[in-house]
Amino acid sequence: MQSNVKRANRIKLICLFILAALSIVGFLFYNIQGSFSYAFPKRVDRVLAMVITAVAIAYATVMFQTVTRNRILTPSMIGVDSMYEVVQTVIFFFLGSASAFVVDRYLNFGTSIVAMVLFALLLYRFLFRADKYPIFLLLLAGMIIGTLLGSLVSFLQVLIDPVEYLSLQNKLFASFTNVKSELVLISAVILIACFIYGAFMMKDLDVMNLGRDNAMNLGVNYDKIVLNVLILASILLATSTALVGPITFLGLIVANLAYQFLVTYKHSILILGASLISIIALVGGAIPRITRI
Repeated sequence: MQSNVKRANRIKLICLFILAALSIVGFLFYNIQGSFSYAFPKRVDRVLAMVITAVAIAYATVMFQTVTRNRILTPSMIGVDSMYEVVQTVIFFFLGSASAFVVDRYLNFGTSIVAMVLFALLLYRFLFRADKYPIFLLLLAGMIIGTLLGSLVSFLQVLIDPVEYLSLQNKLFASFTNVKSELVLISAVILIACFIYGAFMMKDLDVMNLGRDNAMNLGVNYDKIVLNVLILASILLATSTALVGPITFLGLIVANLAYQFLVTYKHSILILGASLISIIALVGGAIPRITRI
């Protein structure tokens, strides 16, 4: 019985991998007109950005839902996306679109990641203590702070110059059209580092599905793993958001599709499946709308 389930999951993962590979190949070569040497490198940067974003969001969501024990929550619930909007709006409001923080993509990318990760770390530092404050208090506070930050962003956008506001809108919506290869490389390095760090927690996450008390009885340092997962999820979400902009519901959709499609409790398989589904959704969904570049 168990061997049949493993075989079925293996076949399903192979099918997802083939679909993801076909989506990537289709995006790279579909409807290329004119100079191939000009269009192909640009498509490579775009598809790499999509893959990094897809994997980062899927990885963060599956791990986050495990520690919260809730399949309708995502890391964006703690307000990291809202912090990105605050950073971009404040830059445009006080410094303008000609500022180095806007023109220099590296500076904008670094500032966004640092601000979002620091926001998450401060939130965890003051609101997550398992012996006093449960994780749901952290989520509730994150939702309230995210709503407050959203109201602040709306207020500043009302006051901002209309020309600056049009430029700001390009930053506040996810876009894969003008991704720089250097930023893609930096994001890939961060993603790989997170994968290496997260690999050591896979078995503990599998046990955490049994609940806090059972996991602790089996030797899992539950509270430490929860904090590490929250930090890791924040870094992944911050990286993908700073690279292409906020994507709100992708993680929720692909994670739950992976739960339904793959019959397993192992996070290594669930994360791989969710990542492949996410790649298919992002890259494959972009093929019909692709231009000649």
